Order: sequence, then C-alpha cells, then structure tokens
Amino acid sequence: MDVSHLLLTSVLFLLPFIAHVSAQQPGCSVSNKNPSVEENNPPGYNVTTIDLEAGFTATVDPSSPDGSYFTIQGSQLQLVKSVDYETDTALLVTVACQNAAGQRDTLDIIVTIINLNDNIPVFQQTNLTVTVPEDTKVNATIVAREDLSASDADLDIIYYELNSTVQDTTNYFAIKGINNPEIYLQKALDYDKFNSTTLILYAMDRPVGSSEITHTATATINIIIEQADTKPPWFLPCSFIDVDKSICISSPYSGRVNISEMSTEPLTLYPGPIYAKDPDYTINEKIVYSIVGGNADNVFSVDADTGNLTMNKIATSPDSYLLQVMATQVNNKQKYSVVSVEIKVINKSDHAPYFESSTYTGIVSVGVAPRSLVFQVEDPSSPLMIKAADDDFPDKFNPNIEYYIKNSTDFIATRDGLILTNVNLLSPETVIMEAVAKDTVSLQEASTIITVEIIFTADKITSDKLYTAQDMGILGGILAALLLITLVFLGLMIYKHYGKTVRFLINKKFSKDVPKSYENQAYNQDEHPDLSAKEQESSENGGITELQQPSFFLTSSKEEIDGLPKTSTASAVVFDLEEKEKEEEEKEEEEVKEDTKHEKEVKSILKTDRNEGDQGYKAVWFKTDVDPDAGEKVEVIKDNASDYDDDSDQDLQENEEEEDDKDDHHRGPGVSIDSENSSFPAAEVMINMSRTATENDVKV
Repeated sequence: MDVSHLLLTSVLFLLPFIAHVSAQQPGCSVSNKNPSVEENNPPGYNVTTIDLEAGFTATVDPSSPDGSYFTIQGSQLQLVKSVDYETDTALLVTVACQNAAGQRDTLDIIVTIINLNDNIPVFQQTNLTVTVPEDTKVNATIVAREDLSASDADLDIIYYELNSTVQDTTNYFAIKGINNPEIYLQKALDYDKFNSTTLILYAMDRPVGSSEITHTATATINIIIEQADTKPPWFLPCSFIDVDKSICISSPYSGRVNISEMSTEPLTLYPGPIYAKDPDYTINEKIVYSIVGGNADNVFSVDADTGNLTMNKIATSPDSYLLQVMATQVNNKQKYSVVSVEIKVINKSDHAPYFESSTYTGIVSVGVAPRSLVFQVEDPSSPLMIKAADDDFPDKFNPNIEYYIKNSTDFIATRDGLILTNVNLLSPETVIMEAVAKDTVSLQEASTIITVEIIFTADKITSDKLYTAQDMGILGGILAALLLITLVFLGLMIYKHYGKTVRFLINKKFSKDVPKSYENQAYNQDEHPDLSAKEQESSENGGITELQQPSFFLTSSKEEIDGLPKTSTASAVVFDLEEKEKEEEEKEEEEVKEDTKHEKEVKSILKTDRNEGDQGYKAVWFKTDVDPDAGEKVEVIKDNASDYDDDSDQDLQENEEEEDDKDDHHRGPGVSIDSENSSFPAAEVMINMSRTATENDVKV
C-alpha cells in the first residue's frame, strides 16, 4: 500500500520535467553515456564522441566532480591524464552544450575504469631467518601464515610455491596449500645430514601455467637447524653401517696380561684405549665409564672419567676375561652404550720379535695378476720372503707371528712372509713400504722396510738367476727328455756290450736239456744253392738225420756263435753235451769270464786232426783240404762212451726229438753261423743225435 502511493507520487512529480524536456530540442547528445576506459591509458585517449546540433558548442563543465580528467577536442571527449583503477574506479564528467541564442543543454557522462593486472604481489617480509631444533616433531609449523602472506593491489588471488636452494633438503619442508603459505616440517631432521638450508617462497597473481601475464614476488626463508641430544655415546673406533651415518657399530677391544704378574700401568688395548664420545658433538655431554659384566674376582677396574683399564690384583688363571664396559651420558643415563673388552692371560714374553734384516728388496713385472709373487733382486728365481725371529723360542721361530703391510695397498704379506701383489700394477715404479711382524699372543711388533722395483717384463735384470715359473717348467721338461734319452742310450750300450754274454748264459741254461744243431747258412748259400734238394737227397740216401731246434734259439744262434772265441783255423763249434752238469757250469763261468776279458785267451775246442785213441773223447774236426765239390764222404767217428747210455737222458732226448719232428714244418733247416766276415773257410756243422745218443753224424 505504502509502496504504491510512493510510486504514484514520484511519477506525478516528474511529469512536468518530462514534458519540458520533450518540448525542447536537445543541442548535443552521446551514443553511450556510460563508456568504459582501461586504467593506465595515456593522455589524449578518446573516451567518447559528442553529437552536436547546428550552432551548438560543447564544453566540460568546470563544476563537474572529475572534470579535471577530461577535455573536449572538437567533438571528442578525451582524457587529460592517465587513470588508475586502484585510485578511481569511475569518473563523472558534465558536458555543456550552448548556442548563440543562449539556448543551453548539459550531458552527464559516467566513465567506468577497467581494472588491469598491473601490480606485483607484495610480501610483508621478503627475508626472514628461523631456527629449528633438530628434534622438532613432524608436521610442526615452522613459519606462520601471517608472516608469509603476500598482498596484491589488483586484489588478485595469490598462488604460492615453495622450493629449496640446498640439494636434498626440499622434502623436509612444505607449505599447507597452494593458497596457504604456512611452512611446516614434513620429514624428521638430522643435524649430521645438514644443519642449514634456504627456502624460496613464490607468490603469483595467476596460477602456475596460466597463459595470462603473471606477476611474481619472492621471499627468502633461512632455516638454521639446532642440534639436539638425540644419540647415545659411540665407542671409538666404530664403523658406519648406512650412508646416512646415523648408526656406528663399535669394534671390541682386546688386551694381554701376564699370568701371576701385577701391572700398575693402564693396560695397552687393541685397537686403542677405551674411549667413547657423544655423537651430538655440538652438545658433547660428559660421559662416564663402568664395568658392568665379566669381571670375575674383581681383577680389573676402569677409570670412570678416562676409561683407562687397570688391574686390581694378579690373574692366577690362564682363562680369558670378557669384560662388558658401559659408557653413559651424565645428563641422561638412558643414553648409554656397551662394548666388550677381551683380556687374555698369557705367559710372559721376554723378547719382542725382530727382523733379521733391516731392509728387503724385490722385483715384480708390470701387468702381473693380483696375488703374484714378488721375487728377490739378488736371486730373481726365488720369491721374496720376510722373516722375523723371536728369542723366546729355542729355534727363534714364533708360530704366532703374522705379517702385514702397513703403508701400501698395492702389496700384501702372507702369514708365511711371502710378498704378493694386491692389484694389477700398470706402470714401472719403485715402491717403498713398511712391513710389520706381529705376535698375535703378546701383541708385540717389529717392522722393516721393503723396496719393490716394478719393471717391464722385457727389462734385463743384472742377475743371471732370474727365471720364471714357466722357464723352470720348460727346463724340467728338457732335463726329463735328456734323462730319458740317456737311459735309452745307456741301455743300448749295455745291450751291445753285455747282451751277448747274458743271452749266452741264458741259452746255455736251456741247452742242458735240449740238443742243438748249428748250421753255417753262408756255406749253404755259397756251396749248396739248392739246400732243400740236397736235404731230400740226403734223406733218400739215409746219410743224415736233421734235428730242428726250438724256435726261440733260431734268432739268437748267430749272435751266440759270434760271441764265441775265434781262432785262425775254425769257424764253427760243437759243444760238449755229454759232460756232467757241474762240469758244464764251471766251463760256462770260465768261458764268460774269458770272453769279457780277452778273446785271444779263449782256448779253441776246434780240431783239425782225429784222436781215436781216447775213449769217450769227442771233438769237431775239420779237414783243411776238404773240397765240397770233390764229392768226398764224411767220416763218422763212433763213440762207445757209456755216458749216453743213461736211460733218463735217452727218454729226454726221445721226447725232444718227437717234439722237434712235429715242429719241422714251422722251422728253418737249422741254426746257422754266418762267417762271411771271417777269414776262415766256410763250413757247415750239423749235430744229429740218434735215439740211443751213441752216434753222431757230422756233415762238412
């Protein structure tokens, strides 16, 4: 009801003015009474155009609120100076139009200023420093939001981004959000990894990656980390087990005491005296020591402040002591560490080890493989070996001594004192190093100097004794081959000089039971070309009965005959087969002895005349004037000796003749003696025995 009444009253009030305006003709007009202008436009910028009726002129009404910003040039409304949205968001100007008749008209123009992104965000503090304790909890606020918020005159939304200038520290700190610059701890701090870092906070009026013009502001935050008491004591020396070096494992200590001997000085321990430190070194809390286990009979004690280990009483048992020593921080007993200390009880050592030589020199070739021997300079074929003596032992040899190289990693020493290469040596040089001999029981040491010349393999060594293992192997093979050749040659020489005699003795032994026949093969070839024919003829005439020898005598008959003594008148021999065994053995021994000394001393059994008067006498005789072509007959000498009447001999000979008859077709015509090299006349001797062994047929 009230609203309707008010509207009606307003309309009635404005009706006269509307009627007056509609009755008048306007002198000027504009197409847009509310133009827009961007801020920061230069002076002279055209705001709008004024349309004037004929005879009218337009001017800026000086009474308008912002008339000082505008001017009219012709029909153009222009800016006199640049406008700033942050100062004025809109300008009101009045344009007056008047003609010569005094008719006047006015136009009110409202100019809207368009805001542009022409301002950079601003931080309240562009550089600040913050101290952060090492034990600060994760997610704790490091820098508050109000200390880092940036403002923008353009009233734009600010976007933030945080980076770190120190490598590997970015992940420790972060901001709450892209529009919230509050910095908080994202990861636990470690003073040993880094104790300070610098963060850069970026404030931008456009999102990251926007194509629009972006203005950016920066603020620097310096973070100082304050070390906290976070770690227990560490016994030294110790070894880190991770790359962060946050955990260090201590090595056990060891020492020696003499049995039944009291020491008033602090014990010498390996690798050093008992010592622990606070790894939080900027705090460096005081540490105290105590023995918490293994101290049977309270033999040992430790100084609470220094950690020196001393004896309270003598050790009467050879058993070792394994002490447990604890190091504790004074300000916090919950921060402690425990280490083991082994004390061995040993017999007293009156003498320390010592090297028999104060210096050693060796050589090695460039490029040898690791673990290769170093050789002596004086004797390059012998490996370099260091040796320490100990007068506590009768032979000065201490089996408890170990060797090591102290100041070089290129070489190592074995327990036996041999020096070996530890790496591949690439270039020639001279290496001087210290070698140490350590008694592992008494912990006593001795040292010496070793000089090693690293040379090229082709370099000549002054000593003529330098041989490699390969050279020695080749030399051994050559010597073995020479030895084999020498043995073979020696065997051949023995065979050549003594083989006949040995075979003669062996064959003589076999000849006791086996009758033999000897045939001069040369004579057969020269005088009887067709031996088989004559043998057949002889068989038909019944003049000769031939006995074949066993095959194992055929190959040696020539050598046996060659080994027999020779005379100037005979070339064949018939052995006496009827003598007793004892007489034969004696005769054989005499013949062997005489054959090995002088052949000329051998008495010939060959005869050229007959001796029929001696009963039982047997001989092979030759006629010096026998002509094979003359057709002379062979004379047979009969022997009535009773030696051949022995039944056992007859049985043996019968068995042998039967075996020989069976093997005739496997053997040659007999055993021959080749005398072509002899100066004597060729002759053939064949001995054939009848079953009664009383008749000998001899063919010449």
